[in-house]
Amino acid sequence: MKRSERHRLKENEVALSVVRMREQFEEHKRQIIGLGSLVGAIIVVVGGYFWWQHTSDTRARTMLVDAMAIEQAQVVPPPAPPAPGQPATTNEPPPPGSFPSEQAKLTVALPRFMAAADAYPGTTAGIAARYHAASCLVALGRTKEAIDQYKQVMERAGSGIYGDMARLGLGEAELQARQYDAAINDFRDLATKTNLPTDAILMQLGRAYAAAGRKAQAQQTFQRILDEFPQSQYAQLAKRELDAVKSAGA
Repeated sequence: MKRSERHRLKENEVALSVVRMREQFEEHKRQIIGLGSLVGAIIVVVGGYFWWQHTSDTRARTMLVDAMAIEQAQVVPPPAPPAPGQPATTNEPPPPGSFPSEQAKLTVALPRFMAAADAYPGTTAGIAARYHAASCLVALGRTKEAIDQYKQVMERAGSGIYGDMARLGLGEAELQARQYDAAINDFRDLATKTNLPTDAILMQLGRAYAAAGRKAQAQQTFQRILDEFPQSQYAQLAKRELDAVKSAGA
């Protein structure tokens, strides 16, 4: 075959391919345009989701930081009144942002934490805010509400660090509420299934046993701290608790 003939044949093949592509496009134009629109819509949705997620995280963190600033604010008790017959002294005003008591401070911080937790419940900052809110509730003596908040943190945080910390907080709240069996079960489970310090958990478990009147288990738990964690910061405290349980049982 001559070179010129091969060239014309190649041109014809190219032209034929273009015609076929055009015919296929016309035949499937609606589907192609629809698919393109769908892909475009998906891109818009995904992009919008990540933008919303970033914005939500930023707002949640801002609200969390604001609440924590209150939680960590300075407590400056008001001066005591002068003794009878003594002249009143001129006192300096308390520092800006300080509170007269721990209760007053936590009472202001609590709704800030709850606002962040409820507005952005699925974000890390929102989960952290709920954990801090539960801690505030325990400190304020509102243990029933604290237990509910800790359980919500556990559901959302799963096996993450806030999930483990919430389990520990839950046990402490149950211990304060005198739900001893529940607290014992939570602490005992935590001692084997968490990355939190085992000696700290055993300390709470021993106290729960002692509070429940289960002195033998309390002694075993405190002794375990002394045997397995002799250098622990809880060792001396465990020794005192152990001696107290033995004295009470004598």
